[in-house]
Amino acid sequence: MSGPLEDKVALVAGATRGAGRGIAVELGAAGATVYVTGRTTRERRSEYDRPETIEDTADLVTAAGGRGIAVPTDHLVPSEVRTLVDRVADEQGRLDVLVNDVWGGERLFEWDTPVWEHDLDNGLRLLRLGIETHAITSHHALPLLLRRPGGLVVEMTDGTAEYNAATYRVSFFYDLAKSAVLRMAFALGQELGPRGATAVALTPGWLRSEMMLENFGVTEDNWRDALEGVPHFGISETPFYVGRAVAALAADPERARWNGESLSSGGLARTYGFTDRDGSRPDAWRYLVEVQDAGKPADTAGYR
Repeated sequence: MSGPLEDKVALVAGATRGAGRGIAVELGAAGATVYVTGRTTRERRSEYDRPETIEDTADLVTAAGGRGIAVPTDHLVPSEVRTLVDRVADEQGRLDVLVNDVWGGERLFEWDTPVWEHDLDNGLRLLRLGIETHAITSHHALPLLLRRPGGLVVEMTDGTAEYNAATYRVSFFYDLAKSAVLRMAFALGQELGPRGATAVALTPGWLRSEMMLENFGVTEDNWRDALEGVPHFGISETPFYVGRAVAALAADPERARWNGESLSSGGLARTYGFTDRDGSRPDAWRYLVEVQDAGKPADTAGYR
């Protein structure tokens, strides 16, 4: 292994697919040992019933230059998370980066449906998956992260604090879950900052995850074919873009300047100079405000 994160240990909670996978791979590309967790393995699928597995993610981390270690974990079960953290402590003796990316709510929320019409069981399950998992993981993992100064916690969400404060996000339950994670990062910043660690909230832009590509009937190779029906999809980005954002934060000795803040992949790309895999630098949240939400025709010129 080589790279700026050589000898660093990361835990990406919720790394089966999407942003979690992209983050794990890019941490590996920077040389880190990365524990990747989730509920879908090569032997057993979660209720998502999708083919991506944590073992596949671990293999991609290793192929990128790091060391990937897959540990099946349900982050709603405190005993499983405690066992996971004990394993990291026993095998590594340290934890430098914690990424709370557990979500699992894509099939539970109902677009533009008021709370009194939304399926209540699905809404409450979404809140448990999107909020409770993060709290359980932080509770068990942070004592290990605080053993050494300089640790980094990344709370993954959808939307910046500024955007979400002024914008209704999909539904009552979705809006609440994503806003709660933003506040988690702020609260963790208050608790970790004086103890020598940093916590941030981080959002990707319009993510070309496996599920998103499948929903549009395209692949990563021909994703632009979806622009005919969804023109604003032109601002989208791969999961590896936000992965590079996390790797840049973890390698920055001055990352404490971001403590408690809400960050985006596009914003950090301007600061650190990284690009997406195609060499572009999408700035989705600025585009959403200035182009899409403003009702202008799709045009990514100047935004990627």
